Amino acid sequence: MNVDDTVEAIKSMEIRGAGRIARAGAEAIGGMAASGKWDGIGAMRKDVLSAKEKIIGSRPTAVSLLNGVQFTLKGFDECKDVGEAKALLIGNSEAFVRASNEAVSIIGKIGSRRIKDGAVIMTHCNSSAALECIKEAHRSGKRIKVYATESRPWRQGIITVNELAKEGIDVTLIIDSAVRSVMKRVDIVMVGADTITSNGAVINKIGTSQLALAANESHVPFVVCGETYKISPQTLFGDTVTIEERDTGEIVRDGEIPGTVKVFNPVFDSTPARYIDGIVTEVGIVSPGSVYEIMIRQFGEQIFN
Repeated sequence: MNVDDTVEAIKSMEIRGAGRIARAGAEAIGGMAASGKWDGIGAMRKDVLSAKEKIIGSRPTAVSLLNGVQFTLKGFDECKDVGEAKALLIGNSEAFVRASNEAVSIIGKIGSRRIKDGAVIMTHCNSSAALECIKEAHRSGKRIKVYATESRPWRQGIITVNELAKEGIDVTLIIDSAVRSVMKRVDIVMVGADTITSNGAVINKIGTSQLALAANESHVPFVVCGETYKISPQTLFGDTVTIEERDTGEIVRDGEIPGTVKVFNPVFDSTPARYIDGIVTEVGIVSPGSVYEIMIRQFGEQIFN
């Protein structure tokens, strides 16, 4: 897809999930470089930077999208001509997509080791990383059962249960408000992440924090699965994560309630680090308190420039 199609697909939720939108953003920049024609590097730089702002603006909460695009643009400012810039952006885009897919596979292998034979797992929304851990546990011969939340209003849980059922996994779909009632049957909660902050808090699909609270109450381990490119260096310097709000039409139909009634439809919420037992990344399982160290290791001193 071109840049405009990608932006629209992300906004309309046709492309969803932090990893998927990050790869889509990188691919859009790479595709633009491959197909575009410019008279000089100045014109190309102007168009590419405009595309960058459009793509990042399509999902402001997910730092994965920002980091995916930034990775693709790394070195772009130093390019001297269009040919050099095209090759750089195409190569960076392909490298990011490859590394992103490999990260999910590695996370699956690491996270599956936290799942015991006979475990009952709860998951929320539709996280590629979390589901890969569950699938890998099943492939290794472990007998597991999964409870998946419906994840209103977009019902991403429908995608999740279809994925797991296709693998032959025993899975039950539950309504979001049943989380606390079902938690007493659960051995471990595994969810994804849209953004991981410098202090180890996790921004994820609305309702994630209620799973964390219910898990904490029931002494059930709450594990986050996420690639390191979901860590936000910006939060180290005091920037807060913008919680995206979506159209009220996702919640109520026209004329269904009086116009004086307000509707609040946030897409994400924040789960404090104190409720998170571990974060499974492609570099290993880390504690929320270790996120800063991982951030420095992954992004280096450049984040201070």
